[in-house]
Amino acid sequence: MIYDLSRRRDSESFALTAENPNGEKGRGGSLTEGTGKYCARELGIGWKISPSVLVKEYETITIADYRGEGYIRHIWITDTGHVDRNLILRIYWDGSDVPSVETPLGDFFCAARHNDYRHLDSIPVSVNPRKALNCYWDMPFRKGFRVTLENLSDESFTVYYQFDCEKCAVPEDSLYFHAQFRRVNPLPEGSVYTILDGVKGRGHYVGTYLYWSPKSNGWWGEGEVKFFIDGDSEFPTVCGTGTEDYFCGSHDFDYDGKYVEYSSAYCGMYKIDKQDETYLSQKRFNMYRWHLNDPVYFSRDLKVTVQALGWRSEGRYHLLTDDISSVAFWYQDTISDSFPSFPSKDEIEIL
Repeated sequence: MIYDLSRRRDSESFALTAENPNGEKGRGGSLTEGTGKYCARELGIGWKISPSVLVKEYETITIADYRGEGYIRHIWITDTGHVDRNLILRIYWDGSDVPSVETPLGDFFCAARHNDYRHLDSIPVSVNPRKALNCYWDMPFRKGFRVTLENLSDESFTVYYQFDCEKCAVPEDSLYFHAQFRRVNPLPEGSVYTILDGVKGRGHYVGTYLYWSPKSNGWWGEGEVKFFIDGDSEFPTVCGTGTEDYFCGSHDFDYDGKYVEYSSAYCGMYKIDKQDETYLSQKRFNMYRWHLNDPVYFSRDLKVTVQALGWRSEGRYHLLTDDISSVAFWYQDTISDSFPSFPSKDEIEIL
């Protein structure tokens, strides 16, 4: 993500956009048809004739398709949709038919409700005014990559995007980037929420986005985040002390009787949807934690969970039945083929 800028590199830069979806050399801005053709009618070719794509209702389109070796270094994307989670982002590596990234568009950038803007400022992900979604994850590919967007809604809308890439040799020990979405609503009482499971291979876990909506009043974040590594069964090798502690906060994110939003390089609870009185139900908390300096390494397999745990009377823990969704981010040495079936439109809808 950050490398020595003073070193000479045997690399070439290219970008994939609506005007150059295959990243061809010397072809940026050369299209004669597109969403901006009418606006450029007095100017002609080269004047922003195709800055975006139209994604029609219930349609899946390919927005980027490149053949070659290198890295995606940066993604910028924004849309004109009016309903959150109506676009599903999928990224495929090296000709695979199985996506290695499969999440609602906003969730991939830690913004499940990205129509409700709040600034997110971290090293690998940023959300900027008004709904500009950015990421800087290193994403190596050896044969190429393909990116699709699926529209789950009954409206058409416009998407603007740019994939900034580097054409270069990829080291043999480079791992494939993955991101997987899950959602359970409500969580059955007494169950733990699974952030990630079924990972087989060698790699390291690099980040978590949790979007959490308590269904009862009171503090909801006593649950521990657990990493079951390389054959761990009943008990994990890595076990935290509480949900807000895992996101590098403490004491309920509470200062002077109110939740405090924060966004930093490696962690944040940067937005609370329905922010009013503290400790009332139906709020929605957006939390991220990046393991950039402290990856969780695994050699054979990995499972990640979080408990849904609050308080009840007489100082007793309360098993919660909350609405929880997540995106897990990790690298592994093979392209994963163990993604669960993606949930339906109704199953991911934010009500």
